[in-house]
Formats: sequence, C-alpha cells, structure tokens
Amino acid sequence: MGGVFGVAARYDCVTELFFGVDYHSHLGTRRGGMAVRGEDGFQRAIHNIENSPFRTKFEKDVNEMKGCMGIGCISDSEPQPLIVRSHLGSYAITTVGRINNLDELVEETFKNGCSHFQEMSNDKINATELVSAIINQCDSIPEGIRHAQEVIDGSMTLLIVTKDGIYAARDLNGRTPLILAKKDDAICVAFESFSFINLGYKYEKDLGPGEVVFFDSDHYETLVEPKKKMKICAFLWTYYGYPTSCYEGVSVETMRYRCGASLAKRDKGIDIDYVAGVPDSGTAHAIGYANESGIEFSRPFIKYTPTWPRSFTPPKQSMRSLIAKMKLIPVEALIKDKNLLFIDDSVVRGTQMSETVQLLYKSGAKDVHIRSACPPIMFGCKYLNFSRSSSELELITRRVIRDFDGDDRYLSDYLDDKTERYQAMVDEIGKRLKFTSMKYHLLDDIIDAVGIDGCSLCTYCWNGKE
Repeated sequence: MGGVFGVAARYDCVTELFFGVDYHSHLGTRRGGMAVRGEDGFQRAIHNIENSPFRTKFEKDVNEMKGCMGIGCISDSEPQPLIVRSHLGSYAITTVGRINNLDELVEETFKNGCSHFQEMSNDKINATELVSAIINQCDSIPEGIRHAQEVIDGSMTLLIVTKDGIYAARDLNGRTPLILAKKDDAICVAFESFSFINLGYKYEKDLGPGEVVFFDSDHYETLVEPKKKMKICAFLWTYYGYPTSCYEGVSVETMRYRCGASLAKRDKGIDIDYVAGVPDSGTAHAIGYANESGIEFSRPFIKYTPTWPRSFTPPKQSMRSLIAKMKLIPVEALIKDKNLLFIDDSVVRGTQMSETVQLLYKSGAKDVHIRSACPPIMFGCKYLNFSRSSSELELITRRVIRDFDGDDRYLSDYLDDKTERYQAMVDEIGKRLKFTSMKYHLLDDIIDAVGIDGCSLCTYCWNGKE
C-alpha cells in the first residue's frame, strides 16, 4: 500500500510535513520520502525504513530542509518523491497505487518520445517516474494527470508540488482516500484523516473519485470534477485503516465495533471464557463482539510495538512468520485452562494464525475458536498493493479449493456462504490450522457495518466483482 501527505503554508512547513508523513507509517514499511519547494528550488530526502521508523531516519533532514510547500510518502514500493524537469516546468511527484499494464505503458511512452527511464529499482522501472513521463506527454499538468489515470490499469492517486502550488488527484475510481484540510495560514492533503488533526487543521472535504484539486497556502480549487462512480476499498475499514481514521464520513473504529457486534449476533452456543482480538486491528472487532455478546473482553496477547513492523510486508514468508511470532507476547494467566475466542481482521495465507494458535495451546489454552472479521479472501487484489501474494494459490482458500477439486470449476459455489462447498472449505481451513472452530464474517454484514452504498465499495478480494 502506501500513504501520502502534502502541505502548502505561509511559513516553513517542513516540520508539519515530517509529522504528517510519519502519521502514515502504518501503511508501509519499505521507504519514506519528502520533497519541499523553497526559495532555492527543491530539496528531497528518501530513506529505507525497513529496519528503522520514519522519524528516526528523517530527523536530520528536518533540520536541513526548508520550504513553504512539500509532499511526502510512506511507500511499500519504489523510492519517491521524484523531482522532474519537463516542458511543464519543474515539479516533485509522489504516488500511491498499482499499475498492472506497466510494460505496455512503458513501450507506448518510448513511442511518444521518452528516451529513457533512470529510476530503476530491482531492475524494474519506477512506477512514479512512469506516471510523470505520461503526464509530460500532455500540454498541462491537470490534463496529464487525467490522461495518466485513464490509461493506467489499476489505480493511481498522486500529489505534485510546483513553484505555484500543489496538485492533488484521487484515483479514478476512488479506491484510496484523499482528504483536504485547512487552517488560517495553510492547507494540507492526506491519505489518513487523523494525520492533520494534531497539526491544527480542520477537515474540509474528501476528494471525489478522479477529482483533481490545486491549492496553495490560501485557497483551493477543483480543476477536474469528480466522477459519480466510486469503488473505495472496503478492506481499509476492516484492516488497513488506522483506528482514528475516517473515510467517506465513516469512522474506522466505529465500523469495527459494528463488525464485531454483527459477528456475535450470528455466533451462538459456544463455551467461551474470553473474547480477544489479534492486535492491533482485531481489537476493536473483539470489543464489539464482547459488548454485543456479554462475554468478557481480554488481552491474552500483548503486541510488542516499539520495534516490530507489520508482519506481512517482508518479502520472505519465513521473515513474516518470525516477526508475527516475535511481536505477540502471551499472558499465560489469561490463557491457561481457558476457552478463548479470537477475532482477526482476516485470514490470508493462514501461516501466521496457525502459529499464533499453536502458541496459545502451548501456553495452556483448552480451546481456541477463530473468527475472521472479513469474508474468505478468494482473489489477490489487482487495484492496490495491500498484499505481497504473487499467486492466488498462496491464499489458503484457493489451496483448499484446489485440493478438493483439482481446479476452480466450482469457484462460484465457494463464494456463496449458503452452499455446502463453502462450509466444507471453512471447516477444512479450521481443521488444517488446528482451530477448535472457524467462522468468517459475511459480506452483507461488512457492507452494513460500513454503512455506505455497497455499490460504492470495492469487494473484489472477497467476491471477484469489479
């Protein structure tokens, strides 16, 4: 995934940019970057943040950079922001998204006069540089932004800072959020709505799908009107979003409470001593479940947060598993001889959850019931880089289906929670991962918990519908 933050102010904005970007650190673990525009032009800093937090890596840069406008990012992909000089002028650009037709666009860009790409990462063309090359084919930046979004298969949200101000563009279908906020002498834009609160900004508006806004320190204007159709990622509420975030007017924490409550309403007749959430994103779901069911909430696991990043982001499964194990510390007094129900935000590959449950058993748990706060993940996301799965057979659902049938000819049956095949798949997953029982949330309940029109939500990873 990734997150972006930008600010234009009547004063030196570097400190605010620093903290605004840092508040997006939960969205990625590979690289961070900032670019500011000052009297002497652009300054830029990019660092690897895989083993050190953003704040630590950029503390020195904050004291050396100066400017009244800037953009920054937390990224799980290529180094950015980039500084570009073209016939459209000099600008810095940062992006969040996914380009599925990158090779095709590269060839087309060569045909249109681009001679080379230089920001290579792991022998791959930097996607942000490709976006800038596409923009530069047009006669203006707003025209170039819309052209880039229209030709990209996937999604593309971006920020561009020039000598005059900042362009902010939400991806064409609104799969990721982009939010504008302001105060008397500054305007900012952010992926996460909570990132500007402590900086003194007040919420102004959510950009609509495909909307392009230009702003400086004093005012903003919409240059490209938003589209009516939206497909914002529902997984933002169930997992990716920070608890204090709000997308399209819907609080992440509140949605998770509702989600857990609806799980409890469908879950009757099991003997449980405690309800718990797999920290951190499972916690609010578990509190909602506990409040609805009347069963005591507890924390048999405490997450060690000072040094461990998100467990699924390292490229090697062995490292993901090690981090998942190391960051969860069991509280044996709350586990030994107890019947426990744990709610996790999702079950993707199953490896980490299986190891977590085995640790509970080793700590003396009698029974461990698992509930997933979202439906079975059946398809790899092709719109956002929220998972490193390179094949759908990495998903435990698809492995079980392939073992059952040898192929995917009955896939539609497994997508329907009312079929025997669906229940057989769920039972088999619970058996393989050694859960006492296993249940998934229902898609209709997820949509109800979000509370906006289901047609405006992207649920592709669960039902394959675009």
